[in-house]
Amino acid sequence: MTHDASEDELRVSVVVLTHNRCDELCRTLDRLQALPERVPLIVVDNASTDHTAERLAALYPGITIVRSERNLGAAGRNLGVERVRTPYVAFCDDDTWWAAGSLRKAADLLDAWPEIDILNARIVVGPEARLDPACAAMGDSPLEHMPGIGPLLTGFMAGANVMRTRAYREAGGYWPPFFIGGEEALLAMDVLDAGGRIVYAPELQVHHWPSLARDSGLRRKLIARNAIWTAWLRLPWPMALRRTTISLRDASHAGMRVSVLLDALKGWNSVRERRRILKPSTRALLKRVWRHETAQAG
Repeated sequence: MTHDASEDELRVSVVVLTHNRCDELCRTLDRLQALPERVPLIVVDNASTDHTAERLAALYPGITIVRSERNLGAAGRNLGVERVRTPYVAFCDDDTWWAAGSLRKAADLLDAWPEIDILNARIVVGPEARLDPACAAMGDSPLEHMPGIGPLLTGFMAGANVMRTRAYREAGGYWPPFFIGGEEALLAMDVLDAGGRIVYAPELQVHHWPSLARDSGLRRKLIARNAIWTAWLRLPWPMALRRTTISLRDASHAGMRVSVLLDALKGWNSVRERRRILKPSTRALLKRVWRHETAQAG
């Protein structure tokens, strides 16, 4: 099946999230604008202070720019999806971009497989295009394979996926209290619980040239806290306690474990208000993947 550029434009939009990385963002936008797929590009500027929005308006007049008055972290993507008018939405960050043909292929797959809600691409890192280790783990998923596409997953990577716009909106997008770090897990659980499927599709490709402008220590702390919150939000208490123990064990030192736990406890009221237990079938999928990960780690 072939499609011309106008057909691609009607099927998929790209939402790019950025904060104070204008030079890297411009590199990403240059790559995206050079794609054979002529798709709408929506940039969410998460309250940048480096004049990102002004530079984009001057350099890229055809791009939709959404300015957030404060840095919303991952939830900034929700503002971008509000502007999407296509059935599918692709995501990337200011240091990632889609390879030629991948967006068209993703739209074809979603057209052909209505039960799939999210496709995660293969991610290659740096100018040498090394396979991201997370993708190697996805390729080793213990779940069933979708014929001609790849294995089923219970999660995805926020900056390298294409999903149904409807599925994103019905699941509520990203929960703002997470800010950043492992924010995909809750959205993935809710998509699965609604009957959607998440699939690793290595035929799709995203390039990632990791930015040096990041606080890795803070990110590790937020990942651990958000994993605990996610467990409390959706799992029965015995499962939630096990996942909490694992998240704290993965923290790099005792001081960080205390800090993570205290930070998680501060959000208890918000978590309790949104707590909803996943269906047994969804929990069974998660357990299969977690058992497999434990066996691989051992």
